[in-house]
Amino acid sequence: MIDAAVAALLAGEPVILPTDTVYGLCSSPGAAPCDRMYRVKGREPGKPTALLAADLDVLLECVPELRGRAGTIARALLPGPYTLILPNPARRYSWLTGANPFAIGVRVPDLPEEAVRVLDPVGAVAATSANAPGGPDPRRVEDIPPGILELAAAVVDAGELPGTPSTVLDFTHAEPRVVREGAAPAAEALARVEAALA
Repeated sequence: MIDAAVAALLAGEPVILPTDTVYGLCSSPGAAPCDRMYRVKGREPGKPTALLAADLDVLLECVPELRGRAGTIARALLPGPYTLILPNPARRYSWLTGANPFAIGVRVPDLPEEAVRVLDPVGAVAATSANAPGGPDPRRVEDIPPGILELAAAVVDAGELPGTPSTVLDFTHAEPRVVREGAAPAAEALARVEAALA
């Protein structure tokens, strides 16, 4: 299961991995694998998708510009059940950023052990929830639509997950913005960031 998922990701194929929130449909973060992942999910090409890294060091290797204020914000909240939208001045991974290439969503989750064993040799993936667009977030493999399960090259099952998607916070403007209240209270996260930046 683990070896198959690693091999599939390295070959550019989509896989299903558990996270600290819901099951995710993941691919290598390159343009062609991400396009394949979008087609498996039925996701519109212009929709942004998060870059999910095994740890903060890997994230900074992928997006070296996340230093200074952005790096302080990331260190204050990650790892954790958050998707952070941060400045992306070099327009990295433009195929993941949607309409605004100067902002990128990033995640460093507290992963289940099974997912850690996949990501350790891979580093980072593009990740979206393993559901049909607008459908319920999958807390179990059984909740994932059959069409997605059939097209995934590998499935890593870690049992039942919390089932609430990540809290999404946008730090690309003068004032932070809560895009989605999710697995962790946004107010608590913003207070932690404010203290870190003080």
